[in-house]
Amino acid sequence: MSDRTIKRRKPCVLHPTKESSRPRSGWISFNWSGYAKRKTTHPYRRISADWTVPYVLPSSRNSYSSAWIGIDGFANTDLIQTGTAHDWIQGKPVYYAWWEILPATETMIPNPVSPGDCMRGIITKLTRHSWCISLINLTKGWTFRTIQRYRGPQISAEWIVEAPSVGGSIASMSRLSPVAFRNCRLNGRPPAFYTRDKGILIQGQRILSIPGSPNCCRDGFVVRRAH
Repeated sequence: MSDRTIKRRKPCVLHPTKESSRPRSGWISFNWSGYAKRKTTHPYRRISADWTVPYVLPSSRNSYSSAWIGIDGFANTDLIQTGTAHDWIQGKPVYYAWWEILPATETMIPNPVSPGDCMRGIITKLTRHSWCISLINLTKGWTFRTIQRYRGPQISAEWIVEAPSVGGSIASMSRLSPVAFRNCRLNGRPPAFYTRDKGILIQGQRILSIPGSPNCCRDGFVVRRAH
């Protein structure tokens, strides 16, 4: 079985950092970095964003990363999502697109993805349990859509760069160029990002991935690899 077929994204695994030593961000995770919105009323029914596929830099061992949008997964184990993968496997960079509904593993999208491509992801609730997952490569001109059943509570929404799980464990995160998220929307409106929505990724004792401050419209940000 290849690395791709055993890869999955996990719900957010929060880091148990004491409040007194917490950096100036809303949350810390072992596997996620980016922005997340959370609520218990008026469920999230639609999320979208554009992002640029990053370049993977050489690593001494296999390493993995994904950029994605999704609903749920922050404080629960449900999650519907779509995004791009940027891995370093056996001395070579690997790029591809995917969608995923936990607890299933990823489903690869068989269309080409290259670093520098501008992607647009859209996830929309159609009926009570029917959802449309769309991923568009604006650079290469292709569109992928699939209709899937999803029953999650719709209580969080995310724009994330992740170190995914490979073989059941959180993988080493790829060394990446910055990932820029733009035109983020939630239920059709700008999400109004604030610092409390921001999370950083730590592996071991090192901060590895840090989102910057929101842009002036509070609908975009850049995630940078720290090491």
